[in-house]
Amino acid sequence: MSEIYLDNSATTRPCRAAVDKIVEVLTTKFGNPSSLHEKGFEAEKEVEGARKILEKSLNATEGEIFFTSGGTEANNLAVFGAVNANKRRGNKIVTTSIEHSSVHNPAQELEKQGYDVVYLRPDANGRVLIEQIEEAVDADTILVSVMMVNNEVGSIFPVEKIKGVIEGRKSPALLHVDAVQAFGKIPVNAEKLGVDLLTVSAHKIHGPKGVGALFKRRGMRIIPRTYGGEQQQGVRPGTEAVSLIAGFGAAVEQIELGPQGDKITNLNWYLRERLVDLKEISVNSPQDAVSHIINISTNEIKSETMLHFLSSRGIFVSSGSACAKGKRSRVLREMGLPERRIDTALRISFSRENTRADVEELLLQLKVGIETLAHI
Repeated sequence: MSEIYLDNSATTRPCRAAVDKIVEVLTTKFGNPSSLHEKGFEAEKEVEGARKILEKSLNATEGEIFFTSGGTEANNLAVFGAVNANKRRGNKIVTTSIEHSSVHNPAQELEKQGYDVVYLRPDANGRVLIEQIEEAVDADTILVSVMMVNNEVGSIFPVEKIKGVIEGRKSPALLHVDAVQAFGKIPVNAEKLGVDLLTVSAHKIHGPKGVGALFKRRGMRIIPRTYGGEQQQGVRPGTEAVSLIAGFGAAVEQIELGPQGDKITNLNWYLRERLVDLKEISVNSPQDAVSHIINISTNEIKSETMLHFLSSRGIFVSSGSACAKGKRSRVLREMGLPERRIDTALRISFSRENTRADVEELLLQLKVGIETLAHI
């Protein structure tokens, strides 16, 4: 039985370039990049080479990219680091109620510590409007943390306008953007967005798990979460995961937003057109969502039941964020969707490896699943 992988927002298959680079570095350039000998210099060169690739891709300058163990660590470092560095200037944090758990949970922890946290709620399409941010940000706000693309429904947030709001309100707030689901799919230009902090992750773009990066604007101060060596300016100390970082860089070099994006857009349109024939199904993602994510509800079959039915036929989707471990979607609940739609939701997420034949088989098996499982 062939496999059809449609859970690319959870993780992607590592590309050949990344795998080859990881193996090369693991086996031949295994030195500690802090060591003052040739093997150390070889490893350091790999780390710095990958850093330059990320700098170019994000339009960052030298010294603005810090490697982490992934998006979760980078988000935690950004949120806690920014608040702790800025706490004497105010007490307010503005975020949304549908952030990834690696931002949402730190925000809740900071709320317990006495910070005033505002969670902006989305509309029924999963969108947070710039007017909501304008209303929330004030002179007491020290951090605005907003995702660029929602990981469950694919809605795009107006992050490019937020810096202007902060400046217009004469607020001391730093701007953090979680771009994990945007990077490699739509343009992410740190300079153009005006961000102070920005998070990306390797395993969402056909790179390895266990490595991510935080963009930190030059001259901006955050408080580290860990202490140890002097690596990475002390912002994120510890011996770098050289092979994973090198693999991250190799994966970034394979990104081609134009051709890859057009292919995925066509798959999204085709799926939406064909879903009309399955009258039981509702589409939870807005029309202007990113193309690689489409969230649907069968309105008939529980998410987990349908997920396992499809899996038994070699089709892999998810019932929401992989980090939620199957719990009911906070995102769909905050959008105000009916319980039936929340309980029967599925997230389909494409990558450049998917084909129209994959969509055809998904549609067929969804139809079979609804007809079969509805009578059990």
